[in-house]
Amino acid sequence: MTTEPAARGDAIAVRHDARAGRFEAEVDGLPGLATYRLVDGVMRIDHTEVAPQLEGRGVASRIVREALAYAEANGLRVEPWCSYVRGYMKRHPETHKLLPDGFVLR
Repeated sequence: MTTEPAARGDAIAVRHDARAGRFEAEVDGLPGLATYRLVDGVMRIDHTEVAPQLEGRGVASRIVREALAYAEANGLRVEPWCSYVRGYMKRHPETHKLLPDGFVLR
């Protein structure tokens, strides 16, 4: 678990629940999460969601960064099935090394 300042000076603590296949955070008592499935060494991130009150505060991007860091540290590839994660990876070319061979970001 790591923490990082949020837009309003809060701390964003991201927890990895491997059993549930999710990364989650709570800010001001409100939830945010990214869910995934592991398939043959590939982390398929299929959903990202934050409470509407947290939008624009960097919560989703923090959760996604933590998920991608976990994948990299554990030698996993990442398939961004979630549109938010695809957009994040498009904006951050340093994450492209995590994509499986032949996977194209659309």
